[in-house]
Amino acid sequence: MASLSPKYPIALLAFMALAPLQTPPALAHDEPQKRTISLVATGAIKTTPDKVDVSTGVTSEATNAGDALDKNTAAMTKVVEALKADGIDPKDIQTTNFSVGPIYEHKEGKPPVIMGYRVTNQVRITLHDMKKLGAILDKMVSLGANQIDSIEFGVEEPEALKDEARKLALKNVTDNAKLYAEAAGVGLGQILSISEEESSYQPRFAPAATRMEMSKDVPIEAGTATVEVRVRVSWEII
Repeated sequence: MASLSPKYPIALLAFMALAPLQTPPALAHDEPQKRTISLVATGAIKTTPDKVDVSTGVTSEATNAGDALDKNTAAMTKVVEALKADGIDPKDIQTTNFSVGPIYEHKEGKPPVIMGYRVTNQVRITLHDMKKLGAILDKMVSLGANQIDSIEFGVEEPEALKDEARKLALKNVTDNAKLYAEAAGVGLGQILSISEEESSYQPRFAPAATRMEMSKDVPIEAGTATVEVRVRVSWEII
């Protein structure tokens, strides 16, 4: 009886012996993790304001609501008409608050009694000609405005300044990263990520005028406004 040739079992055993010696391809998680450095820095641009917002208004009181409203309307109409006559665009005059409320008298042991009514009308005006501010404040007060709550100096186009602040922030964070890398004895590789963490526009506020009788232009200094951007950047360490 013929015997089976052993060549097939021998070949199979040889294949099985070699198979475990083959190395599987490296997986992504087997690769060494990159060393990185991540820093945050800000860039701030200061500039001279080119606009100013003023919150002003009239508060009137009378024994009845109708009289208080009439007094307030008459005074506020003069103020608004004067602003328009001075070249302020109507779109730059915006009502921000209008209220009518009772004025109470409080006596010990007795319920409060209504003694009159108070009407308040406030507007926010925007001046694009900074030189007019002193004269405008004086005129508003002389025509009946007895509230000037805030003066805010700002910038017409802050976005252009934000771009400059972004460039400065990136330069600052890169300079810092190079300093850290040099101190650590390593090299700074490619940028892995850039993110803007915060940007802000900080107008300058001036104290509200407290003297309600003025005979000359009010001296107000605009100072500076600030645009600031904060960025985070990560690099590979080499």
